[in-house]
Amino acid sequence: MIDFRSDTVTRPTVAMRMAMANAEVGDDVYGDDPSVNALEEKMAQLTGKESALLVPSGTQSNLIALLTHCGRGDEYIVGQNYHTYLYESGGAASLGSIVPQPVAVEADGSLDLDKISAVIKPKDVHYAHSRLLSLENTHLGKVLSNSYLQSAIALAQSHQMATHLDGARIFNVAVAQQMPVSDITAPFDTVSVCCSKGLGAPIGSLLCGPRDFILAARRWRKMVGGGMRQAGMIAAGIDYALGHHVARLAQDHALALKLQHELRQIVELKVEEAHTNMLYIEFASQEIGLRAGSYLQERGILISAGKRVRLVTHLDISSDAAENFVHALKQFFHSKDEHAGSDLALNMASSNPY
Repeated sequence: MIDFRSDTVTRPTVAMRMAMANAEVGDDVYGDDPSVNALEEKMAQLTGKESALLVPSGTQSNLIALLTHCGRGDEYIVGQNYHTYLYESGGAASLGSIVPQPVAVEADGSLDLDKISAVIKPKDVHYAHSRLLSLENTHLGKVLSNSYLQSAIALAQSHQMATHLDGARIFNVAVAQQMPVSDITAPFDTVSVCCSKGLGAPIGSLLCGPRDFILAARRWRKMVGGGMRQAGMIAAGIDYALGHHVARLAQDHALALKLQHELRQIVELKVEEAHTNMLYIEFASQEIGLRAGSYLQERGILISAGKRVRLVTHLDISSDAAENFVHALKQFFHSKDEHAGSDLALNMASSNPY
């Protein structure tokens, strides 16, 4: 199958599997896994931090960050459509009694600084304590500029607030801006990096930050069930990705741009600007989008079918595969039975936010 639903669908390469199979391992909860220890040190250096913590998922990495930054009744300011608020099951509020203060996300993926300022609470017993500003980069594949990030961090610091970056795809940001990851992440107090998306590892994220912070985060990791034992096999896959899959992210970005150009030749589609490895297209109606999804699936192509659809390029999608997708979509629109399709598409309506 050619799968455009997300870059989370990437599968470990043969070479990555070999690296994982040959990994030196130990009990990571005891701190005895040499492969994990080496990876955490490497990621800390890459992000400009003192320390790092390997966890199973990006959701857990963000949750642990929020639990460590904020106490019961503290508030974090976050984008209305950012993952740490909308797509992570309300974990901060449910498990940490942390109060979310969502702010509308601008078209470029940023939060307006004036809107942030407007919701920062006075130091008064009537209000939650505004403790943390949580940003996301990329957001919907869009890169936030370093100048914006620096201004947002300065605003938070002026109110004695900490800052966290959900940098699930931060390596896409670094490749797009042609700069080291640390130039983007170092000014933040903490950053979460996901390795099971464009980097192609099968599992794992890292939370990076000050040494004392990460030490406290280890306790939260244990509490929420993230302590792993012989996790060196996971670390080895991520380490392989860092050495072999970062530079090639530029290929994913270029392929998204190529898709943008070719899909704009289909008059029945609205095609948005491609940023990094994500491209959004819009069908004339939900029904047409669902039928297109069914038509494509019958031809070995998966999309998150609906009216507005996100296409994600990644390690497992070649230029030929993208061409096959464009050709099949053109056939769908040119087909006499355009409005025919199985009910299978009805089960594909929900868009994957990850």
